[in-house]
Amino acid sequence: MQAEALAAQRTVDLTPEDMEALSQAVRSLENPSLAARLTNMVGKPVELIGYALPDPASKAISTATSKALEMALKVALKTMRNEPQAGSRLLHKALATASGAAGGAFGLAALPIELPVSTIIMLRSIAEIARSEGENLSDPEAALSCVEVFALGGRTGSDDASESGYFAVRGLLAKSVTEAARFVTQRGVVSEGAPIMVRFLTQVASRFGIVVSQKVAAQSFPVIGALGGAAVNYAFLEHFQDVARGHFIVRRLERIYGKERIEAEYTRLADRH
Repeated sequence: MQAEALAAQRTVDLTPEDMEALSQAVRSLENPSLAARLTNMVGKPVELIGYALPDPASKAISTATSKALEMALKVALKTMRNEPQAGSRLLHKALATASGAAGGAFGLAALPIELPVSTIIMLRSIAEIARSEGENLSDPEAALSCVEVFALGGRTGSDDASESGYFAVRGLLAKSVTEAARFVTQRGVVSEGAPIMVRFLTQVASRFGIVVSQKVAAQSFPVIGALGGAAVNYAFLEHFQDVARGHFIVRRLERIYGKERIEAEYTRLADRH
């Protein structure tokens, strides 16, 4: 019976609405360069400046990124046990903008405080998007997929598409997501310090740190200041909201048509871009 259902998924045509949604997902997921947005904002090549940050700044970013994701994971696991309060994308952007204003005013010194706040605000927005696309966030795999978005949004303009495209990155994370979800299911409430969870967070942090460096680079310009810092954080949140929307559209369509069918259609559409 299950084999027959899978065969039916492979043969049914996507509705026009679902095909348009998948096209939207491809646009969001295959061109998710935050650096391009920030470069237009500050008039400088943010991606290159991000790579050239001094070692102390890079270490501060790495530490702040890891701490932010640890806190985000706690929120994601808590979300599984408690229905999160409904919000709006505009509210989340307003909150992120306010935290970005503080970060812009105080620079790198504020990052250990500002980044965890921004990351949790983004996670709540991502979770809201996930629910709107039919995700059950009491499922550990769905909750961890919200955290996974921070890795999916960590692509740079210079990346090789064959290695950093949406399905390539998702494939690299698949084992860690599955193992972490199984671990949470078996243990219930679990510490984020468990080795399986650490492995998952390390993989996410390695990519999330790329865009955090770009954000810090953009906010480092003297002309940016508090007002510019708010604008940078607004772009930061909007970037991950777009990635989240694309990610959870793909997951929704996979539940309807099957993973293989959607990946094949996605690849076909991506080749046109």
